[in-house]
Amino acid sequence: MERKRNIYTIPNLLTLFRLCLIPVLVWLYCFEENFTGTAAVLLVSSLTDAADGFIARQLHMGSKLGEILDPVADKLTQGAMLLCLVFHFPLMPMPLSEIFFRMAGMLSVWKIREETAARWHGKIATFTLYVMLLIHLAWVDIPMWLSTALIMGCMAAIVVF
Repeated sequence: MERKRNIYTIPNLLTLFRLCLIPVLVWLYCFEENFTGTAAVLLVSSLTDAADGFIARQLHMGSKLGEILDPVADKLTQGAMLLCLVFHFPLMPMPLSEIFFRMAGMLSVWKIREETAARWHGKIATFTLYVMLLIHLAWVDIPMWLSTALIMGCMAAIVVF
């Protein structure tokens, strides 16, 4: 069987694991108000994201399903975290709306191929977003000026990259 058609790959299983972590993130943040635990799970999710991409490239375990599912898992994870943070940080709707519009574009059938390919500039934007999210989770009483600066820097990275 051609590798591109095999859906039972380690990267795909890691992506499915990331999808399963989304309800855990929401539960920890919204219901348990365990911000440190939320940050830890988000960090595991982001490291798993990096691992699945590395494994797919290095061990030639890429699949057509993975090419579509991986960025969807990314955007759903990011969107869920941003949605949680919207209630505590007034500027969080900005990156949330950008993620929403990117997701809507990705779901367009004619764009799915060109949008899902991982590029270095997308990795910079994703890294910046995760750093901003983790700082806001770890530092609940972050000064407004610093929160604003981090969110604006994240938005710049998302728009530029």
